[in-house]
Amino acid sequence: MSATQPAATGTQPAAGTAPKKTPAKLVFAAPRRGKPPRHLADLTTTERREAVAALGEKPFRADQLSRHYFTRLVDDPAKMTDLPAAVRERLVSELLPSLLTPVRELDCDDGTTLKTVWKAFDGVLFESVLMRYPDRATMCVSSQAGCGMNCPFCATGQAGLTRNLSTAEIVEQVAAGARALAGGRIPGGPGRVSNIVFMGMGEPLANYKAVMGAVRRITDPLPAGLGISQRSVTVSTVGLVPAIEKLAAEDMSVRLAVSLHAPDDELRDDLVPINNRWKVSEVLDAAWAYADRSGRRVSIEYALIKDVNDQAWRADLLGRLLRGNLVHVNLIPLNPTPGSKWTASRPEDEREFVRRLEAHGVPVTVRDTRGREIDGACGQLAASAKD
Repeated sequence: MSATQPAATGTQPAAGTAPKKTPAKLVFAAPRRGKPPRHLADLTTTERREAVAALGEKPFRADQLSRHYFTRLVDDPAKMTDLPAAVRERLVSELLPSLLTPVRELDCDDGTTLKTVWKAFDGVLFESVLMRYPDRATMCVSSQAGCGMNCPFCATGQAGLTRNLSTAEIVEQVAAGARALAGGRIPGGPGRVSNIVFMGMGEPLANYKAVMGAVRRITDPLPAGLGISQRSVTVSTVGLVPAIEKLAAEDMSVRLAVSLHAPDDELRDDLVPINNRWKVSEVLDAAWAYADRSGRRVSIEYALIKDVNDQAWRADLLGRLLRGNLVHVNLIPLNPTPGSKWTASRPEDEREFVRRLEAHGVPVTVRDTRGREIDGACGQLAASAKD
């Protein structure tokens, strides 16, 4: 999949120098499976009150449950002493069922990075990562068990799609991280989750309804939700153009991150198979429309892969495509999976890529790659836990 290095002029090689491959199969609809049990986090404030009333209890009990779950981060009924003992167990079993069981946890970076493999009610496995920095604590959450986008350098993409996660299964990943921070489990003393990135397993915009529900639960003010600012939430996508347009119409202030990984259609068709449906120009047009409507800078995610997409001429092409727009490039040194032919770029090629983008006036940073020693690439730890 490596492209031919162009002549010293830095121009793009002529189209058609490499044979085209049959587009990889993409999976948008998750396989039909049993639904997770209903949970408070699946419901709006009004729906919670209706659910409690349907159980024969006063609607205000829903507000009490919300305060326990979202504000106090409590899921143990024994600690909900403002609820009568006679109704406590029933309300908790009906509206706060146990959704996720941790089956494996690994930490690194002196304990400030914690990666967890969760098992859902039906046995599917997925991951979340809590990363504490001096000025913030970020939760990276999964939106699907597996992924149907089939990107060949991604461990999750190669595993295929098992199913979509529910709104509550997504929210519970954040709540679990919040409990760990509030309880002092992470070095640095008690803290709180400040940032959410939908960059774990799955394509978030392929599970649009549940992800939007989770974003609202995460950002609704306490005690209706977790009270995290929409501006501190990032939703990533490989480029599902109609879903990007739909997200823009939500009039939210979440950040959009586009996993581009190649500026030219010839290479991106292979690296990100969805490009066979929506080309680079279409994806970027949708991204700029989102930026115009939301006022938020778009993040372009670009995994640097040795001798595949890290050529200087591709940096120049990317710079020409992005300059003048509300954008920031996040270069990601590839975290290779065991046995993969894909690996991170040479340091000198990474530096030249950065230099070329900056020469075009495009803001760029190289991501701090945490978690290399704990199966850090998305999907690795879940795969090893399954094995």
